[in-house]
Formats: sequence, structure tokens, C-alpha cells
Amino acid sequence: MPVLQRISVTVFLIAVLAGCASLPEEVNHTVEPEEQQLISTLSQLSDFYRPQNAIKETSAVLLQDTGWDALAQRLALIETAEHSIDIQYYIWNSDESGHYLANRLLAAADRGVKVRVMLDDINLNEREDLLVTLDSHPQVEIRVFNPIPSRKGVSKWLNVLGDFSRLNRRMHNKSFTVDGALSIVGGRNIGDEYFDLSEDINFRDRDVLVMGSVVSEIQKSFINYWDSRWSYPVELLGGEPSDSLMLSEIATPIYKNYPALPEGNETSKLFMEQAMSEMTWVEAHFISDRPVPLDENNTSEPKLTAQFLGKLSAQSEREILLESAYLIFDDGQLAEWQSLTESGVQIKALTNSMASNDLATNHSGYAARRQDMLEHGIQLFELKPEAQVCEESTKDSSKCAPVMPYGLHAKSAVFDNKTAAIGSFNFNLRSTYLNTESLLIIENSSVATDLAEDIEQAMNEENSWRLGLNDGEVHWYSGSQSWDSEPDTGKWERIKSSLLQLLPIEKYL
Repeated sequence: MPVLQRISVTVFLIAVLAGCASLPEEVNHTVEPEEQQLISTLSQLSDFYRPQNAIKETSAVLLQDTGWDALAQRLALIETAEHSIDIQYYIWNSDESGHYLANRLLAAADRGVKVRVMLDDINLNEREDLLVTLDSHPQVEIRVFNPIPSRKGVSKWLNVLGDFSRLNRRMHNKSFTVDGALSIVGGRNIGDEYFDLSEDINFRDRDVLVMGSVVSEIQKSFINYWDSRWSYPVELLGGEPSDSLMLSEIATPIYKNYPALPEGNETSKLFMEQAMSEMTWVEAHFISDRPVPLDENNTSEPKLTAQFLGKLSAQSEREILLESAYLIFDDGQLAEWQSLTESGVQIKALTNSMASNDLATNHSGYAARRQDMLEHGIQLFELKPEAQVCEESTKDSSKCAPVMPYGLHAKSAVFDNKTAAIGSFNFNLRSTYLNTESLLIIENSSVATDLAEDIEQAMNEENSWRLGLNDGEVHWYSGSQSWDSEPDTGKWERIKSSLLQLLPIEKYL
């Protein structure tokens, strides 16, 4: 078949499949009146721990740096919930932690808690039947963001190509709010690899337990997405309820060298009291992108989260620390970074090495820009797969290299040791121009300094390679050792990365 004829057939198939889509282009929701926050155990505890003389410091934060902390706090919040649980995630895996959290959410729904779950469509992986079954509970409601009309196989991805400008827009936000009193926001999805429980790969990740006034901002953002015209009730996706859902038989995950996870109301209440007593009161704000862009075809305008980070960067006078799983800057951004470095601002960025990155495509985009970043004054550090911070976090050598890979998934920044930003935003072009993202901005020098110290610890030679230019070529350094190609990788991996760099996909990684 001639090339032009093959192209015509492909275009025809895309048009047919797009035309056969069974979903409406958008959904108009009946917007419910804003509910007053009801008094609950969590709201009373929040009031108890609120300082009486605070003026600006109306929110409290506690950074979650280990998988156990992150899972334990989510479970304790669920067990303590009395009125509502509102959850928004990019990924929710069908694994040990994913099933157990779903089990506890159903138990909360059984005792009358209203549970709302908002998921992005891109990683549902044909689990419509499961989600529709969960949604059939009278206290559970599930919505899916920007779903692909064709649900299975090749037709699904041809459908993406048929409406690429819209379906390439993904909801990357993460939030977990209970009784309108406490929330967890940041970089973690729901899955074993984000909670140090995986047998395949585990991630260095970070999110934040928050309470106080900023929770209302997080809740407002959730409602904006929940009621947006790209938010679809899960039953529209065509799944069938099943009587064989076995979530009631899911065992509690066990960690080797951590305490048992909190179970039951009393234990969870005591757990939350301890966590809340350790929180730092700060000035905080929550920034999130519009659920639906004003112009979905415009992929050249940085979104609100990217613009806000740009302002924080421009206001910096001494140092900016970046920590990002994926790191790609375009020419305009590189020029802005160079302007900052020339004015005396030190910019240091931690990201994955090829050996620690779980996505070869994303690493290839970074690798193509790596020399440019160094030439524009950015100091680069790449996480080693055998980083010591893995065992410090997991307390379990079997969860770290060389037994299994360890990578970076955290998304954080510190500006002049005064302001910390923690959220879903990767410092790459997809987060800047395409995905919706969210950020918690913390104005507190103590929290910012602690976060900076944690990032810089991960940059030291026990944990990362330091990059530099030698005669214009990228080199990797650790102590007295140096490499002129990516350490701990094979020749084929490096060739594959070089080939991927030839593709015009930089903005989509």
C-alpha cells in the first residue's frame, strides 16, 4: 500500500473512532450549595492546637518524608473521619496499599462518611468495573477527569490522536482532605512504590500534612475540579458493577522496622494527636491550575502554578534549590535561569540519573537539555540508585539497591531558605504547559531550611553524582571518581536515550 494511502486510511480510522465516541464532550453538573464545615473530632483537635496569638501563621504543616509516615497518616485520617473524605489523584494502583486504602474508605462509607474520589483517566487501565462497583455504595461517588471516549485497546489510543489537544491535558493534582479539617497534598500518588512497599521499585517522595486556614483553599480547588465540565461520573464510562469485589479481605500492610499502621478509631485519634502536636504553624497558600484551560489549543502559555514558581524564582536573591523527578527547561526558561545566575543567585537541581529513572523517555528529554542547563549556570545532581537516603527512609535494605531500584519522585523547591514549595509540579514542560498541577507554598524560614537541608543531603556524594563540564562535555563526579558517560548504565540504554532525543516529544514528557 502506498505511503499516502496508508496515511489516508489512518486518518480515516481516527476520524471514525473519534466520531464513534460514546461520551459527551463535557458534563454539566448540578452545583450543590457550599456546605458549612461540621464540627468533628479533627476540627476540634485542629482548634485545640491552634496558637491563640498567631496573626499570619494560620496554617500548620508536617512534612511526610517516609512512605510509612505518608500511609500511616492517610489511614489515621480515614479512621478518624466523621463527615467527609475528598480525594484527588493522578494514579491509584490496584496493589497492596491501593486495595487497603480502598478497603478503609469503604469502611468509612459504611459508617456514614461521604466519600468522593476524583481520578485522572490516563492510568485507569480498564478498571471501570471496579470503580463502578465502588461507586454503587450510597456514600461513595467517583468521577474521572477528561476521559478518553474509547475505553480499550488500539482504538483508545487512536482516539487520543483524534483529539490530541484535549486528551493530552491530564490532571496531575494530588489532595486528600478529611472533614474539611486536615489535608495531605504533595507529590505522592496512591501505590506501593510511593509508600516504600513495592517489590519492583521504591521512590524518594514528599508530601505534607496540613491543617488550618489553607485547608479551605485545598477544598475549594477540589470542588472546582469536581464540578468542572471535564469531570465525568464514572458510570458514564461503561463499567459493570460486580458482586465479586473482595476488598473486605485485604490484609494490613506490614513494614519491617516501623510500628504497626494505625487501625481503629481510638488508635488513629491518638496517632493524629501526636502528629498534630508536631506540626509547625506557618503562613501557607495553595495554588492550583484551572481544571479546563481557557484555550485548550494554547500550549505555549505557562499555567498558573508555573507562573507562580517563576515569580518566586525572580524574587530570589541568593539560592534556589530544586528537586524534581523529571527536569526539562526550554530555551526561554534557560535564559531566565541564566539571568538569575548572572545576578549572583545559586541554582542547584536534583533529579534522577538514567540509572534511577523509571521512564527512559523522560530521562531522554532531560539528557538532551543537560549540557544546556550546565552552560546556563544550573548546578546539576543526579540521584544514585544505591543512594543511602533509601535505607534511611525505608529502614529496610531489601527495598533498596542492589535488591531493587530506587528513584526520585519528589517535587519540591526552596527559595532563599525562606519559602518552600511542595506539590505535584515537576520542573518539566508537561507540568509547565499541559498538565494541571497544584502547589503548597509555605512561608516559614524554619520549614524552608529543614527542607533545604534534606534536599542538599540527597545531593551529597553518598547519594548523588555531581555533574560538570570538562572541555564542553558533560562529566559525572563522586569524590575522586569521574565518568564521561552515564554511570551504572549499559551501552544499549545510552543508545536508546540518544535515539529518543531525536523525536519531537520534549513537551510531552
